[in-house]
Amino acid sequence: MDDLGNLRIDQNAALVIFTFLQADCGDSEYGEELRSLGQEINPNRDINCRGFGEDSSEDGYLESDIQPSVGLPGNHAEVLVQIAQELREIAAQLEHSVVAQATQNLSRNINASHSTQEWGNYLSTEVERVLRQGLSLNDLPQEHVILALSLTLVKGVCKQAPHLLKNLFNTALQYIRLLSSRL
Repeated sequence: MDDLGNLRIDQNAALVIFTFLQADCGDSEYGEELRSLGQEINPNRDINCRGFGEDSSEDGYLESDIQPSVGLPGNHAEVLVQIAQELREIAAQLEHSVVAQATQNLSRNINASHSTQEWGNYLSTEVERVLRQGLSLNDLPQEHVILALSLTLVKGVCKQAPHLLKNLFNTALQYIRLLSSRL
C-alpha cells in the first residue's frame, strides 16, 4: 500500500482509538492527558470530554470534535464515531472481572518494563489470554472483539496511570496496524 493509504489508515485508526478513549473521561488527570493528545491528533479543534466543556454529550464525546482529515468524504467522521460506538458496545459486553484482571496484568507489565517497544507484546498477550478464556461473544466478528478488548485494556491502564496515555495510544495504533496487516 502506498504511503498516502498508510497515512489514511493511521488517521482513521487514531480517530477511532481517540473516540473510544474519550468516552467517560471525567477523571481530571486522564481528561487533561486526553485533551493534550487530542490537540496533537487534530490541533485545530478544541477537544472536550465530560467535565471539560459545556456541551459534553451523553457518551462523553462530541461528534463535532472528531473531524475527518483533508481529502476524506464529508460523512467519514460520523462513520469513525459510529465504529468507536460499536466497539464500546462490544466492550460493555466483556466480562468485568476478566477485563479487570487483564487490565491489572497489562498495567503491571507496562510499569515493570523499561521499554515502550515491549508494550505491544504485553497488550497482545493479554488480549490472547482473555480470548482463550472463552468469552461468549461468538456472534460478533472476531476482529471487532479483539479491537474492543484491546482498546478496553488500554483505556483501563490509562485511567489508572494517565501519564502513560500517549505512549499507550501509540502502542494501540501500532497494534491495530499489525492486526490490519494480518487480515
